[in-house]
Amino acid sequence: MVWLIGNKGMLGAEISLVLAQRGLACIGTDREVDITDPDALAAFVGKQAAAGQTIDWIINCAAYTAVDKAEDDLDACRRLNAIGPANIAEASHNIGARVLHFSTDYVFDGRGERPYKEDDPTDPIGVYGITKRDGEEKLLSNNEASYIIRTAWLYGRHGNNFVHTMLRLMNEKDSVSVVNDQRGSPTWAYDLASTAVDIIGKTLPYGIYHYTNEGSITWFDFAQEIYGQGRKLGLIRKDCEVKPCASAEFPAKVTRPAYSVLDKGKIKAALGIEIPEWQTSLERYLKSGAP
Repeated sequence: MVWLIGNKGMLGAEISLVLAQRGLACIGTDREVDITDPDALAAFVGKQAAAGQTIDWIINCAAYTAVDKAEDDLDACRRLNAIGPANIAEASHNIGARVLHFSTDYVFDGRGERPYKEDDPTDPIGVYGITKRDGEEKLLSNNEASYIIRTAWLYGRHGNNFVHTMLRLMNEKDSVSVVNDQRGSPTWAYDLASTAVDIIGKTLPYGIYHYTNEGSITWFDFAQEIYGQGRKLGLIRKDCEVKPCASAEFPAKVTRPAYSVLDKGKIKAALGIEIPEWQTSLERYLKSGAP
């Protein structure tokens, strides 16, 4: 059985769907089981064992993701992103379960010039990235039977994200300005969820993998495509000019990575998969009726 932690978030909700589609037994929890409390995790595991349920996998989608807010909320961010994964790893190790955990491009400093590989040195530049990097290290230290998937620029049906924001603004305004000096790869949560569930039942080397949709673009490029597809599908009902701008025009407490493209060769080879291009996945998402 799979224990899915954080089942109500953007990614967790998609993983719940994929698990159900594939007929895999799953029990999901959200805030009712506190991952920062080892006793709470042990009690939940004990309750399942008493009911005759064997947990073979723990998938952790719980995380603190408010990048700017994290700078003033270090304790809460660290508890969710570092201490929580450490506790999950220990709990899973105690029952012989494997772990699948999600991390981020923010573990890198964003100064790269080629897609980041899994074994490239990490150098996070803000509290969010630091705590996610620490969570990776603690997870692997406490349970070597662990998989970590780093991803970036995630969007989907269940939660606020760039696609939803752009669709709303483009229906409200005559123009929108979008940064054109940050480069990465959009990721549809359903694609990531499908690949994550592919790992269950497979025999892959444990460790870190990267997954995003294919392609290397800026947020401005992404916005232009959202506008073009949105107009075609009737999701945007008026003209709206998409203007490029610099990140400096949107001051933030944390500098966003200027370059966060991730190399996906490892996961493609391990699973024998092809990863969809970002435009294709965006079209599938928008045609699915989202948001």
